[in-house]
Amino acid sequence: MNPPEPVRISRRDALQWVVAAGAALGAAPGVGFAAETGARTAKPYGTDPVLNKTYRPGDLWPLTFAAAQRRTAVALCDLILPADEKSPSASAVGVPDFVDEWISAPYPIQRADRTVVLEGLAWLDGESQRRFSRDFAALDAAQQSAIADDICHKPRAKAGLEKAADFFALFRNLTTTGFYTTPVGMKDIGFVGNLPQVKFAGPPKAVLEKLGLA
Repeated sequence: MNPPEPVRISRRDALQWVVAAGAALGAAPGVGFAAETGARTAKPYGTDPVLNKTYRPGDLWPLTFAAAQRRTAVALCDLILPADEKSPSASAVGVPDFVDEWISAPYPIQRADRTVVLEGLAWLDGESQRRFSRDFAALDAAQQSAIADDICHKPRAKAGLEKAADFFALFRNLTTTGFYTTPVGMKDIGFVGNLPQVKFAGPPKAVLEKLGLA
C-alpha cells in the first residue's frame, strides 16, 4: 500500500487546529468583555471541537475591533509592514484579522494582550489628535512614523511613554507573527516548510565555520 500524500495546511487551518486543541483541554466559563469597547459577550465554548470544519473570523468567539479600532489597527499594521517590491502589505494578507482573533480569544494570555492592544490603539488616536488634529489612520506615513518612532524602542522612549512602548512591542510582534506565517510571508523570507528533498547537504560550510564546527 502506498503511503498517503502529505497534506499542506494554510495558516488559517493551523490556527483553527491550535484553537480547537486549546478548547479540547477543558471548557471555560463565558468571558464578559468590557462594555466600553463595544464588544459582545463571549459564549461558553465546548469540549468537542470539529477539527475538519472551516471556521471564519468570529465563529469561535466574538471579535473585538470596532470600526474605528480596526482602521487604526490596519494603519499600524501597514506602517510596520508596508508593501514593497517583494510582498504586499500586512493588511493585504489579513493580519488585522489575525490580531483581532488573537485578542478576542477567551484565554488568559490573549485577554491580557487584549487590554494592552485596545488601550494602545486608543492612545495612538489620542496622540494623533493632539499632534495633528486627526486620527492615526488619517495621517500620512511621515506623521505616523513620527509618533511610532517615539515608542518603537522602550529603552529610548520618552518619560511617560513606557506603556505606549509596551503596546507597540506587542503589536509589532503580533503583526510580524501574523504576516510571516502566511504563504506570502513565508515566501518573503524563503521558508519552504516540510517539503520532501532528494538529498540533504547539511548546514552551509560558512555557518558551520561561524559556529566553530567546521
